[in-house]
Amino acid sequence: MNKTIFQINKMDCPSEEQIIRMKLDGLTNIKSLDFDIANRQLTVLHSDSYDQIFQRLDSLKFDTTILSSVTADDIAPADDHQQQQKLLWIVFFINFGFFLIEIVTGFIANSMGLVADSLDMLADSIVYGLALFAVGGTMTRKKNIAKAGGIFQMTLAIMGLAEVIRRFLGIDEIPAYQSMIIISAFALIGNSISLYLLQKSKSKEAHMQASMIFTSNDVIANIGVIMAGGLVYLSNSKYPDLIIGTIVFIIVAKGAVKILKL
Repeated sequence: MNKTIFQINKMDCPSEEQIIRMKLDGLTNIKSLDFDIANRQLTVLHSDSYDQIFQRLDSLKFDTTILSSVTADDIAPADDHQQQQKLLWIVFFINFGFFLIEIVTGFIANSMGLVADSLDMLADSIVYGLALFAVGGTMTRKKNIAKAGGIFQMTLAIMGLAEVIRRFLGIDEIPAYQSMIIISAFALIGNSISLYLLQKSKSKEAHMQASMIFTSNDVIANIGVIMAGGLVYLSNSKYPDLIIGTIVFIIVAKGAVKILKL
């Protein structure tokens, strides 16, 4: 058995991880993949040469280099996959649940910040869903799931940005800052619980590490919407809400592009 560590400089989020996993899918000499997104590294346990693995990684144009390749005599035991799956289901339902809550209350409160944040939660749900439902499936099934999710996410992001532009140019009611702050505060609590559970697992597995990064980004987005709600109250203006909505919609659109690359 051999252990090869690749430096992948353009791997900075879970979407790139999914792209890499699918690109390497089907190589029978690969025994395990261990992603370190924070340091942009991928450790591969494999038999035979790493040449074919490197060729596939290099074809992605993610600026891949080989850091080291050695014989691996001792292989660490695998994590408790059932426990990991249970945690991912919990995080999935938290994200999808708050997507439904935020998108409904966002329209009721006339807040594009809440609507945009709901789509950010949906984007995470799609990534978790890909990990949960595509496990063990064929390459065709994985690609179809990714394509459908990416198209749906991109469609919503474009519609959201179009609505933001319409509201910038038109005369609309000032959003209900109370709903923005209260709902985002609950979403912040939900994401904080998710992050705590993921960190408590102390898993070094790629999908768990990726989930932590996504959930951390959600916490930042929640705080952004809460701050925008406060600025709406202080300025009596719709613009703080539209600005935070634009930022989050762009983030969602960029995530959709990465998913479609799968």
